[in-house]
Amino acid sequence: MPARLPHRRSAWLWSLFALVLGASLTLWVAARERERVQRDAIGVLTATAERSYAALESQLRACGMLVRSVQTLFLTSTEVTPGEFADVYANLRPREQFPSLIALAYAQRQDDARGERFVTTMVAPLRGNEPVLGLDLSRQPANLAAVLRSRDTDQPSLSAPFMLIQLAEQGRGPEGVTLRLPVYAPGSPPDAQPDRRARMRGSIAVSFRVGTLIDNALPTDVRDSMHVRVSDVTDGRDGDARGLFDSHPERHFHADGDFAFDRDLTYGGRVWRIEMHPVREAAIAPLWQQPGLWPGLLASVLLALLVWSVASTRRRALELGWRMSHRFRESEERFRALNELLPALVLLAHGDDRRIRYANQASRVRLGEDVQGTELPALFEDEDLRARLRGYEPPTFNSAEAVLRSVAGDHFWASVSIAPVTLGGESSLLMVATDISEQRQLTELLTYQASHDALTELFNRREFERRVERALDGVARGGPAAALLFIDLDQFKLINDTSGHMAGDQLLSQLAVMMREQLRTGDVLARLGGDEFGVLSAGIRDEADARQVAERMRERIDGYVFVWQQRTYTVSASIGVVMIDRAALDLRDLFAQADTACYMAKESGRNRVHFYSEQDDDIARRRSEMEWVSRLRWAIDEQRLRLEYQEVWPLGARTPRGPHIELLLRLRDEHGQRVLPGAFMPAAERYGLMPLIDRWVIETALGHFDQLHPSGADLQLATINLSGASIDDESLVDLILDRMQHYGIAPERVCFEITETVAVRNLAQVGRFIQRLREVGCKIALDDFGAGMSSFGYLKNLPVDIIKIDGSFIRDLLVDPMSHSIVRAVTDIGHQRGLAVVAEWVTSTEIADALRGIGVDFAQGYALHVPEAVLFQRAERAFGGAG
Repeated sequence: MPARLPHRRSAWLWSLFALVLGASLTLWVAARERERVQRDAIGVLTATAERSYAALESQLRACGMLVRSVQTLFLTSTEVTPGEFADVYANLRPREQFPSLIALAYAQRQDDARGERFVTTMVAPLRGNEPVLGLDLSRQPANLAAVLRSRDTDQPSLSAPFMLIQLAEQGRGPEGVTLRLPVYAPGSPPDAQPDRRARMRGSIAVSFRVGTLIDNALPTDVRDSMHVRVSDVTDGRDGDARGLFDSHPERHFHADGDFAFDRDLTYGGRVWRIEMHPVREAAIAPLWQQPGLWPGLLASVLLALLVWSVASTRRRALELGWRMSHRFRESEERFRALNELLPALVLLAHGDDRRIRYANQASRVRLGEDVQGTELPALFEDEDLRARLRGYEPPTFNSAEAVLRSVAGDHFWASVSIAPVTLGGESSLLMVATDISEQRQLTELLTYQASHDALTELFNRREFERRVERALDGVARGGPAAALLFIDLDQFKLINDTSGHMAGDQLLSQLAVMMREQLRTGDVLARLGGDEFGVLSAGIRDEADARQVAERMRERIDGYVFVWQQRTYTVSASIGVVMIDRAALDLRDLFAQADTACYMAKESGRNRVHFYSEQDDDIARRRSEMEWVSRLRWAIDEQRLRLEYQEVWPLGARTPRGPHIELLLRLRDEHGQRVLPGAFMPAAERYGLMPLIDRWVIETALGHFDQLHPSGADLQLATINLSGASIDDESLVDLILDRMQHYGIAPERVCFEITETVAVRNLAQVGRFIQRLREVGCKIALDDFGAGMSSFGYLKNLPVDIIKIDGSFIRDLLVDPMSHSIVRAVTDIGHQRGLAVVAEWVTSTEIADALRGIGVDFAQGYALHVPEAVLFQRAERAFGGAG
């Protein structure tokens, strides 16, 4: 008995050590988890604050665009009457976008004995703003300072907060601000400050209740969850800061918690400080409430008991060791049987001579029955790998990609792992390999497709932009200059309209081959989209050198004759050129300048080369920024938007109960001509009109749901497209649900379609948007699927019902084996997730038959159904022959 006491004491010490070690590790893990939760909470608050800051900045810039649009009226008219001024206000309807707006006013410059004065002569709306008429702005120093600052800069100028005269006379106290722009005398825009001061004839202003302006800009969830305070710190940062807005004035603002947001927003010559902190600090569970703490402590106790049990009885340890050895022998036998059936290649080689002594069944089938006895290095094609395997030190590979060759001489790519092992006291090399030939081929093809245009096999826009960015970086580091050429084919639409899109595609392919022959060494040619091409010409010495390159390309295109089905077409191109010779350029500005130069080449008569100049920007900006914005607003007001539908046909044996359709948007212009969305959608997206258009489509479609298709109430499913801007509007779902309930439409009959690019821009927001619609029964379709490199990854995170395969794969289905494989893969994956699969751009019955063989569920395209006007609009005057 005495001889056993030290052993017992040792057992207790070891068990105590295990208990302390386990408990310490558990406490450490619990503390780290609590810190992670706290970091995640701060990350969410930071994202919310950043979104609020961006929303307020966007609101101020929208106000500036409003004033700039009114300035255009004065720049294009020698004299503006009060009636015209009131009409502009009525047409713009600014209070719909800015409920905080009080007045739109114009102050006339007057020079008399008292000096230069600015007196308000026009104001809209007049009701409630009568005191503003005749107001001398010298009575309002803050307002006058904004006038003078805008006069000297020709930029929007924001005033300091002050008491607006109409609010003061009405007995209302909140302060306001004005945003101003100058009006100069007719002529070219003045560049110098003295010229601006001499030619100024008046000032345009919009006035706002500043607190309401800020409140309307903030998202609803931010006002509920964050204490937001905005101050004007332009004149004195902290000491003289003037409060503009406080979302919770009844609360004391403090920023001493775990999170605080403090950032300055500069606009119109003023600096607003935006401060935020959460209304309620996130409750982080204390350490003792962490979910893994108590199980970890219990595990520590169990570990201590186990250590005590193992160390206390030698007999039990020996018995346990014998049992484990017996089980190991049984496990080894099972492992050998299982290893023989593994699909991976498993080989075991001697450590000395590297000869293979064991190969499982998969290895014998892929490498040859005689692979045993062969030297392991002889299986590798790469000389360096063979040398490493024959070296003195045993090599170690971990998932290395290499070319293997069988005993018969066949080659294939494999992922190889090699490690030294010791078996029975003898050193060996264990090799495990997996055949990745198909995966590597698919990866290489996807990589190629990600950077090349499927039709012309030229670089696509994404890869071209990457090459241009590289050229910009080279110029910034002092490298040689380059030139960017934008090539736009003239009258390409004529060929598409008269001979069809197949002829247009053939012309683009032929021109791509021809233009590639004109390139110099180092030049890059890409298809940017449609009939637009881009050339990055490197090593350009000067503008004359760039003109020579562009003229050679233009002359070659101009001399090309295209023949299609006994018809002959002549082709020409307008080319815009921008020199890349300055470090200050960025990619977006460079492409905008090239596009402007190309536009000027077309405006000058087509079939010519035009180099970008600063004057081009002013002409193109005035034309492009205002034309479609006003035309679209008028089209909506005058009910000139139109809906068409295209039927989606089933390909399987099971026929749906009723027809499926997709709604398409069209426009009738001022002359009654039909306009496709490609002409006006870019302007609508750029200038924020898409939510207005989408809401019109939703209201119109749901309000006439049983009058969309000749089948009437038997229509099973109608698909409505949504833009990214609309999905960002959190109130849109409420509108949709309200309209469906109001018109008595079953949600199962409505499908909303979003594109893949919109979906991945903000997965969290899109996911919430989709989930609310799917909860009531609406369907969600993901359009253009497969165009992106990460499409399958997005599919795991988006709760959709339908995927629509990108039309570029469908178009090449019969001639491109890889397009066929991709369509089949998308279909199989969609079916595994229980999704319906739709193919677009079906241009022939042969493609439809091929899709049916693959297993695609539905198809749509001109070969199946040409879009028609919706039923309830056919009674109206037909437009453009589409009726």
